[in-house]
Amino acid sequence: MAERLLWSPQQIGPVTVRNRVVFAAHLTNYAKDGLPTEQHADYYAERAAGGAGLIITEEHSTHPTDWPYEKLIHGFNRDVIPRYRLMTDAVHRHGVPVFAQINHNGGQASSMYSRLPVWAPSPVADPLFREVPKAVDVAEIAEIVESYARVAQHCAEGGFDGIELQCSHSSIVRGFLSPATNKRRDSYGGTLANRARILLEIVSAVRSIIGPDLALGVRICGDELIEGGTTIDDAVEVARLVERSGHVDYINTSIGVATASLFMIEASMHIPPGYAMFIPSAIRKAVDLPVVGVGRFKDPVQAERALADGHCDLVGVVRGQIADPDFVAKARSGHSDDTRLCLSCNQECVGRMGLNRWLGCIENPRTGRESLGVGTARPTRVPRKVLVVGAGPAGLQAAIAAARNGHVVTVLEASEAAGGQVALAASVPNRAEFGDLVRNQLHECTRTGVAIEYGIRVDLAEVIRRDPAQVIIATGSVPARPWWAPPSAEWIVDVRDVITGDVHPDGSVVVLDELGFHQATSVAELLADRGCEVEIVTPGMVVGQDLGVTLDLENFWIRAQSKGIVQSTELVPMGVEGRVVSLQHHPTGRMETRKPDWLVLAVPSEPADELYFQLRGAGMQAERVGDAVAPRRAHAAVIDGERAGAAIV
Repeated sequence: MAERLLWSPQQIGPVTVRNRVVFAAHLTNYAKDGLPTEQHADYYAERAAGGAGLIITEEHSTHPTDWPYEKLIHGFNRDVIPRYRLMTDAVHRHGVPVFAQINHNGGQASSMYSRLPVWAPSPVADPLFREVPKAVDVAEIAEIVESYARVAQHCAEGGFDGIELQCSHSSIVRGFLSPATNKRRDSYGGTLANRARILLEIVSAVRSIIGPDLALGVRICGDELIEGGTTIDDAVEVARLVERSGHVDYINTSIGVATASLFMIEASMHIPPGYAMFIPSAIRKAVDLPVVGVGRFKDPVQAERALADGHCDLVGVVRGQIADPDFVAKARSGHSDDTRLCLSCNQECVGRMGLNRWLGCIENPRTGRESLGVGTARPTRVPRKVLVVGAGPAGLQAAIAAARNGHVVTVLEASEAAGGQVALAASVPNRAEFGDLVRNQLHECTRTGVAIEYGIRVDLAEVIRRDPAQVIIATGSVPARPWWAPPSAEWIVDVRDVITGDVHPDGSVVVLDELGFHQATSVAELLADRGCEVEIVTPGMVVGQDLGVTLDLENFWIRAQSKGIVQSTELVPMGVEGRVVSLQHHPTGRMETRKPDWLVLAVPSEPADELYFQLRGAGMQAERVGDAVAPRRAHAAVIDGERAGAAIV
């Protein structure tokens, strides 16, 4: 029954979708000068070709006062209409309807780009942007309503099949709906009916413009997860008000506030799949409109269960289709095992958004580069014998890319399993899903005919014996000892040694975080769970500072507090005498000391490049990829591997 539900059609007002999987709205940073681009068109078209039932584009701004980030689509500018056609035509070629999400971010913005005051219901500063907004007057509220209708008209002319009003995690409408940000005493504040007035006015105005032939939906936040904010009871009542208007065809859902509790909107692998299902479930019980549920759906089985259990009518799958645009087609044809599962690592999708870069994917180099042909098979006329040394993410991706073009590829791996440092990272508590990167790559290696041999330590003689036409060195990196750490100090160990189980620290442990990512925080949690007394020391201003980019930091803080992990910042190691570690407080120059039983190092490593230079010294051509070039993170390894493997002709 669950499978029948997932693949059954659903009526959304005048629009029929062929299945219940929605590629829901999310930022891409693909816009240029406020306009959609070819990059948008190819990105959405690939997900439509992959079987999505419905595409909902990222938000389009409704008013010049709304410009919270650089690469926002300016829907209020009529120049967008031809570019809208670029997107809608590309999606329609695959028989899939496409809706436009329209929005004004309100007080969740700054004036940096617009040079205009930020508009909001009340002068309540956003915790992220920290800019006090202008409380809009009644005339400006009317202007906001009119601007939504104007952009809806642009979308209709641009060929969209429907409009979604973003009233959920970052919106001026959310600001009006929430008692935390709406402090007004006029007819737009106070009671929920008053706070929802602007929403109902926008709904009426948009419906009046688009008529009955386009679908209209509203995306509602079910719980803002902030003090004094919207709760599920409020959201249910808003859904009822929206339905009673008679103008709306469906309700989409969300959780959290984008600038206060974003880590719950785009949840990482530490948050269980389906965590937000209570929101669409409650709303669906209260209204007859179709309801979209979201919340980290990794595979079709989870989506089917949500439908079968009656929590929602459609399922939003975003990161799953970012990682694998054929997510739906593979599941529909009974090939779910071929799906490139999303890791929920947030490194190249959410993380790149936070750095003002275009959206990508840690394991799919093609994402965001569809228009450039990245990842497309280019069959060779003369297959070559390719040898890849190392079965980490860089080596496996190089093998996949070369085999995809028809080359004969063998991977040699020194250990008894693939994965390299990814496999290590996935072995710590709550990080197992990161191992899906290796699982996905191994599956693709099998599909493309890549041969992998384990337990082989490769030297120059072995390469010569194999006589390849092309060699790719993906030997990774090795731990490096800092200048101040005595080589003879056996109580000073690398983070990898702890995770592999080569050493077993006990008692008091100091973890030195010079990488600012999961290495230090993961091993600290691991040791704390084993009963160690753990302190993380970092030269940075925040322990694991890059976890903020991937939205892992807030939940780490919660877990660290519960496990008694101490966090000490801005401390630079200066030397070791006996068991005493000297640390300098960087801002003041004050010296501190620690005397732990163990010191665990999460510090920069060194490339394992000896074989590469041996080959080059022997006059052989070889290419390096991943950490063997320069130790970086997994996304760089995958990109390196793709580039090197695809370049073999």
